[in-house]
Amino acid sequence: MIAIEGLTKAYGPDVAVDNVSMVVEAGALTVVVGASGAGKSTLMRMVNRLVEPTCGRVLIDGEDAAELPVHELRRRIGYVIQNHGLFPHRTVAQNIATVPTLLGWDRRRIAARVEELLQLFQLDPATFARRHPHELSGGQQQRVGVARALAAEPKLLLMDEPFGALDPLVRAKAQDDLKAIQRQLSTTIILVTHDMEEAIRLGDRIAVMDGGKLLQYAPPAEILVHPATPFVGALIGVGDRPFRLLSLETVAQEVEPGEADGAAVAADADLRNVLAELLWSRRVAAPVAGRDGRVIGRVTLARLIDRAGTPT
Repeated sequence: MIAIEGLTKAYGPDVAVDNVSMVVEAGALTVVVGASGAGKSTLMRMVNRLVEPTCGRVLIDGEDAAELPVHELRRRIGYVIQNHGLFPHRTVAQNIATVPTLLGWDRRRIAARVEELLQLFQLDPATFARRHPHELSGGQQQRVGVARALAAEPKLLLMDEPFGALDPLVRAKAQDDLKAIQRQLSTTIILVTHDMEEAIRLGDRIAVMDGGKLLQYAPPAEILVHPATPFVGALIGVGDRPFRLLSLETVAQEVEPGEADGAAVAADADLRNVLAELLWSRRVAAPVAGRDGRVIGRVTLARLIDRAGTPT
């Protein structure tokens, strides 16, 4: 869906983005990760022309973004920033309706879309539609910010450090919600973060940047097992690598016959979280339950420890 070709941005002698090329597949969630000043936000902002490139181009569904009117381009692309950017004096419903209103949608269509998105994000319309941003929690504001970006049904969503202001528990829930909604809507997403943990948790592919250059662009498992440069390896963290690999796989892949005591773990839970649960509860095994709640086998502590030590 998106082809970035030789994209460069220079501010005088300083090069913020240096000849970056990559392809983002339709329906994929691509994460751009790197330290502060790596050029990741500048790269993303050149996609919707908040920053104009010095050279290179961005193709969206085969169209050169530079040849489209800026207002038309931006209305086709959702955009979410860290502090959500909600209009403080507008209600939740009015915030979500911003772009459809600009596009001239009729009131009935706008109202239906607002209600649909509030329900999708588990915000009861009767309770939240008329609230103002200051009446929401940080996590609720984040959900409204994403809902507003999706309101006009864009095929592409850009997210710049969207979870950075959230506390760890709310952040994890927001990440899970985003992944679930992205799968449901098949929206193409480019998300910028400085957090490798977040990149691995969310990304179908990860672009690692440093000093304006693209160092590696690959699926999370490939980056974990085969980092392209010492910098990428350092960003992953040698000691964390086995556990991050576990986070990419689910319990369903490691179920074995047998019984176990205690509360069951879900078959779609990631192996890293289940390993932590077994260690905290001091169990050597746990029953595994399928989506219907029925036990389908067990997972053992020994198997998970062995799995962490044998990356694929």
